[in-house]
Amino acid sequence: MSRAPDLLQDPIRPTLVRLTVPMMFGMVSLMLFNLADAWFVGQLGTGPLAALAFTFPICFSITSLAIGLGVGTSATLARLIGSGQSERVARVATDNYLMAILITALTGLLGQFLLPWLARLLGAPVELYPLIEAYMGVWFFASIFMVLNMVCNATFRATGDTRMTATLMLGSSVINFILDPILIFGWGPIPALGIKGAAVASLIAWAITSVLALYLLKRVKQLLLIEWLRWPEIVQNWRDILKISLPAALSNMMTPLANGVLTAVVARHGPEAVAAFGVGNRLESLSLLVCLALSMTLPPFISQNFGARVIARVQQAYQLAIQFALLWQLLVYVILALCAGWVAQLFTDDQGVMRWLTLWILIVPLGFGFQAATFLSSSTFNALHQPLRAMRISLVRLFLLYVPLGWLGNELFELKGMFVGLVCANALTALIAWFSMIRYQKRLAAQIS
Repeated sequence: MSRAPDLLQDPIRPTLVRLTVPMMFGMVSLMLFNLADAWFVGQLGTGPLAALAFTFPICFSITSLAIGLGVGTSATLARLIGSGQSERVARVATDNYLMAILITALTGLLGQFLLPWLARLLGAPVELYPLIEAYMGVWFFASIFMVLNMVCNATFRATGDTRMTATLMLGSSVINFILDPILIFGWGPIPALGIKGAAVASLIAWAITSVLALYLLKRVKQLLLIEWLRWPEIVQNWRDILKISLPAALSNMMTPLANGVLTAVVARHGPEAVAAFGVGNRLESLSLLVCLALSMTLPPFISQNFGARVIARVQQAYQLAIQFALLWQLLVYVILALCAGWVAQLFTDDQGVMRWLTLWILIVPLGFGFQAATFLSSSTFNALHQPLRAMRISLVRLFLLYVPLGWLGNELFELKGMFVGLVCANALTALIAWFSMIRYQKRLAAQIS
């Protein structure tokens, strides 16, 4: 297995660009995966689109679990590579695939059992329950392959191979895009499944790419071992991964919890507002895709150099990432604001949904630069094996600033006020995260020197 020495020796800026560009295209395909579901389901009417919006916090909770497991995988494997312990990488990686499957299967069963309660908690109207249950009944099973996909991709990234990750992400998106209209609306002998068809399309896409990823990890990377299970070693490796994965997963799962609270607040303004807010959440991911790609490629770079005890490169990479995020997201906001009406028309012809969605586009993306700076700081803490610090940043952002300021803004000025409150929360959190990271890096440099 290649040790990927370029992460330790090559110039920082071009190395990050080389890693991030493939991931950017991979993230584009992943965001289009979600947007395709929203667009095709939106053709069924406001009811199915609103039902899909109510599933977003639930789906994102499990997606956040997958992201957390990926963070732990990437940080642990990359540090082992950087510190010269490459012989342990395959064993730890293999044990992590098994853990991901078991955790997701148990989470899916629990989610299926709690689904009616969760729908009520989110404020979903009773008439939408059948649509929500039809979609989530399939999606919970599909999530096993989704999580396995993310963990496998994190393994590729830990070695410095982002092209393989991007290719697999693109493949799943293409399969989903082809199957969505066929399964949702029907085609020839294939019956129309409605909103359930979107979940079935996701299941097939993730299953195919999971099998392909495992094959490549076995045949190309030699990072999948087929041998008798050695439970004492497996349990120890699970503990090592979970030291980072569990706090990181919990941090990510706080986001859908906060969005669930805000969705309940938005629900007071009617199903049109909920539908617009759901589309806005997906547009948020698309708007942040470049910085999200950077947040997935920065940690392996950080972890390998941390493992090699080259803290100066860690500091320089972090500063470059933050500067880029602020400038790039400002450009994205200007483009979105100029095209707000046109973007809203892409997703719906309902005037009520369009009105709320246009308002969202004109306000909320103004804070995306600060949001990007925050999650880049958190991902850097995770890469430095400080997941509790990253979790504290998430706690402060979501429950001391994001939800309270969003709720207060809604109480004072309705949805417009809520959207402004979200921007202010992101700005304050970015400052807190940046100062915290700078202090920690200086202390770490002093310890190593």
